[in-house]
Amino acid sequence: MRILPVLLLLHCLVLDARSAEKRPNIFFAFADDWGRYASAYAEIDARSGVNDVIRTPVFDQIAKEGVLFRNAFVTAPSCTPCRSSLLSGQYFWRTGLGAILQGAEWDASIPSYPLLLRDAGFHIGQTYKVWSPGTPNDAPYGGRQYEYEAAGGRFNGFSQSVTAAVKKGKSLEMAKQQLYDEVLANFDSFMAARATGMPFCYWFGPTNVHRKWVRGSGKALWGLDPDALKGKLPTFLPDVPEVREDFCDYLGEAMAFDTMTGLLLEKLKDTGEMDNTLVVMSGDHGIPGFTRGKTNLYDFGTSVALAVRWPGGGVKSGRVLDDFVNLMDLAPTFCEVGGVNPPAVMTGRSLLPLLRSEMSGLIDPSRTWVITGRERHVAAARDGSLPYPQRALRTEDFLYIRNFAPDRWPEGNPRNITDGSGPPHAKLVEDTMVTFSDMDSGPTKAWLVEHRKDAPRFYDYAFGKRPGEELYNLNADPDCLVNLAAETAHEAKRKEMADHLMEELRRTGDPRVTGDGLNFERPPFAPGK
Repeated sequence: MRILPVLLLLHCLVLDARSAEKRPNIFFAFADDWGRYASAYAEIDARSGVNDVIRTPVFDQIAKEGVLFRNAFVTAPSCTPCRSSLLSGQYFWRTGLGAILQGAEWDASIPSYPLLLRDAGFHIGQTYKVWSPGTPNDAPYGGRQYEYEAAGGRFNGFSQSVTAAVKKGKSLEMAKQQLYDEVLANFDSFMAARATGMPFCYWFGPTNVHRKWVRGSGKALWGLDPDALKGKLPTFLPDVPEVREDFCDYLGEAMAFDTMTGLLLEKLKDTGEMDNTLVVMSGDHGIPGFTRGKTNLYDFGTSVALAVRWPGGGVKSGRVLDDFVNLMDLAPTFCEVGGVNPPAVMTGRSLLPLLRSEMSGLIDPSRTWVITGRERHVAAARDGSLPYPQRALRTEDFLYIRNFAPDRWPEGNPRNITDGSGPPHAKLVEDTMVTFSDMDSGPTKAWLVEHRKDAPRFYDYAFGKRPGEELYNLNADPDCLVNLAAETAHEAKRKEMADHLMEELRRTGDPRVTGDGLNFERPPFAPGK
């Protein structure tokens, strides 16, 4: 008579053990070209700025229920090298052809966290952009079999699709909802393909924040007033109507990404697994088509939003961290969350100790700096597909940049299109601008070129050549306008930061400084013999 109760007790203990061993899921929302723009930052930033205008309630809620990173950076402010770094957990210069934007194929010998998790029993999948070049274009995620996009991809052209639908008579909300429904259906198909009880790793990677977007869409679709940005733009940008409107349109696309992420998380809540899911939300570099943004090593190009939520994993809510982190740190973090030992080749460091701390501020005293860099963005930007090699060291108070080829144009060669006006210029048409092609075309770029004579200072901030070394005091000069590198009074700081940078580049095998034969100036990185 006592056997049955004992068996029931043992059965319950087995179920409890299995439940305790249940591995968490990973939900990663990663927007193309989304920099450090979220309303959560308006509350913690020292000065007024663009974040006073944008509204991102979903990102803010993730931060409120988890951790907000004040100092998150990419390793490279260009899509492919940034994503190569993130997927591999390594500095971009360690990823072979993944270190440049165009023409790359993934080196299968380089481990990537999605495939490591797949091999450890995770159901993996992605919707939209993960990694651009090569065939298939998501090779680090394992190939086309892990794409879940059958319901459609119109969200990637958000303002274009919504504007077109409204012109055909649909209400604004109905036009938006059609796109939301497509994304939700894609996620449903991913979840439906999961075996019962299997942990999942999902990447939501829309490209709508990448240019181009509909001019005036920030106001028309999201109610953002361009004039609200008066006095809030960085001082290296002209505070004029065209630029303010362009920036507002960009912020509108970021708000669309925020809204869609919230709807996906609501869908996840319906499964009952929200608290057992590590939720991470971020972007791959700064704003495109603006001075010192995308492709630049100033904060405007390398600093990104990052928030993490995971109550089931012991992540306490409402914390703001000052630790400097790099997005390559996500790969070892995701591996550890999934029970996989990060490969020794990864140069990123897991964020789990930071996430599971109960403190705010600076947790790890060794995390007071990051290193960023770039080689080549657009292949045709310079003759012979030459790169613009840069590396930078960012600390709390200073930014040091080493430009290895200061004789080259940082945003690409100025290619005259001919109208007989003299200085380098381009057609002042958004879609056909070809000069300085490392900067995406758009109204702001057109304004800079058109006003190159009456506003040469802004033109030079965007396109002018730069010295071999740059050093900025971020406390006194947050927009990095006064280069201190050649000043005697700052020689000790320049040398300290230069030595630190070069030591780390050598330690991590950067071909730019080690001279080990992998030369970014020659094939396969550039055409030639």
